[in-house]
Amino acid sequence: MQNLMIAVGIGTCVGFNALLSRSLGEREFARANKAADNAVFLGFVNFLLFACIGLFVISFYLNAQTNIAEIIRYGHDYLFIVCVFSLGFFGQITFSRLLQSTGKTMFSMMIQLSGALVNLILDPILIFGLFGFPRMEVAGAAIATVIGQFTAMMLGIILNLLYNKEITLSLRGMIHPDAAILKRIYSVGIPTIAMNSISSVMIFGMNQILISFSSTATALFGVYFKLQSFVFMPVIGLNNGMVPIIAYNFGAKKKARMIRTFRLAVTYGVSILLIGMLVFQLFPHRLLLLFNASEEMLAIGIPALRTISLSYLFPGFCIITLSTFQALGHGLKGFIVSLVRQLVFLLPTAYLLSLTGRLELIWFSFPIAEIVAVLLCIMMLIRVYRQEVELMPDEDG
Repeated sequence: MQNLMIAVGIGTCVGFNALLSRSLGEREFARANKAADNAVFLGFVNFLLFACIGLFVISFYLNAQTNIAEIIRYGHDYLFIVCVFSLGFFGQITFSRLLQSTGKTMFSMMIQLSGALVNLILDPILIFGLFGFPRMEVAGAAIATVIGQFTAMMLGIILNLLYNKEITLSLRGMIHPDAAILKRIYSVGIPTIAMNSISSVMIFGMNQILISFSSTATALFGVYFKLQSFVFMPVIGLNNGMVPIIAYNFGAKKKARMIRTFRLAVTYGVSILLIGMLVFQLFPHRLLLLFNASEEMLAIGIPALRTISLSYLFPGFCIITLSTFQALGHGLKGFIVSLVRQLVFLLPTAYLLSLTGRLELIWFSFPIAEIVAVLLCIMMLIRVYRQEVELMPDEDG
C-alpha cells in the first residue's frame, strides 16, 4: 500500500517535472507557472484519493492478505493514519520536486532530511511512550511519520516561496486547473505511476510463490528489498537530478548537453550498481546478520543474494534510459519495459522455476528478467534517438 502511495506521488511528480523543466528550457514561463500550479492541485487530489482508501478500503485490503488478528489490527492502525493524513506526504514530495525541477536539488534534499529527522526523533518517543507521552506502538510510528511529512511540507512551501524564483505559484491557478496542462502531465505521469505500481504486484506475486516453500523464504525476500534499497538509492538520486537536465536541454535544443548528461548518468549508475553487486557477492553473510538472520535464513539467503545481485549488471543502464524516455515525454515506453520485466518475465519465470521444488533456482528469474529489459531498452533508445534527437540542430555553440 505504501509502495502504491509512492508510485502515485512520484509518477505525478515525474510528469510535471518533465513539463516544467522543458517549458523553462523553451522559455515558456507562463506554461512553467501553470505546470507548477497544477502540480500542487494534483498533490491535493492524490491526498483525497488516499484519504478515501484509508477510510473505506484498508480493512478489506488487510483481510484479503491475512487472517491473523494482530497483523490486521496493527496494519489498520498504521495504514489508516498514514492514508487519511497523507496530505503531508503529497505536499512534501510536490514542493520538493518543484525545487528539483529548477535545479535546486540541495533544497530538495533539505526538505526530505527534515521530515526524516523529525520522524526518527519522534518514533521511539511515540512508540514506547517516552517523556510522558502515551505508549502508542504502531499507531505512534504512523503519527511520527505523518508529523515528519507535514514538517517537510511546510519547509518545502517556505523554500519555494523564498528561493524558487523561476516559477510563481498562484492560488487561483491551483484551484482552477488547466485541462491541457493536466493532460500533458499525465501523458508522462500515468505510465510512470503504472510502472512503479507494477513492483507492488510483483512483490505480492513473489510472496505467493515463496510462501509455498517457507515463511523464512518470504521473510528473506522482504530483507532483500530493504538491502537493495541502499544500493539503488544513489542511482535513484542521480536519476532524479538527471531528468530536469535532460528535459530542459531538450526544450532548449541542446543536443550535445543531453547526450553528455545521459552518458555521465549511465556511467555513474552502472558503476554504483557494480559496487553494490560486489558487496552482495562478498559479504552476504554480514548483510543478513544486520537483520538478525536465523541459521535457516542464512542458509537460503547467502546463495539468494549472490544470485539476485548478478542482475545488477543491467539496471543502471535501464533506470537512466527509462527516465530519459520520461524526460522526453515517452512515459509509455518505461511502462512497457517495466511490465515486460516484472510481470511478463520475472513472475512467470519464478513460478516455472518453483515447480522444480528447488528454492535456489527461483532467484535466477531476476537476472533473466533484467537481460530482457536491457535488450528492450536498447531497441527503444535507438528508435527514440533517431526520431527525436539525431536530427535536432545542436545550438551549444
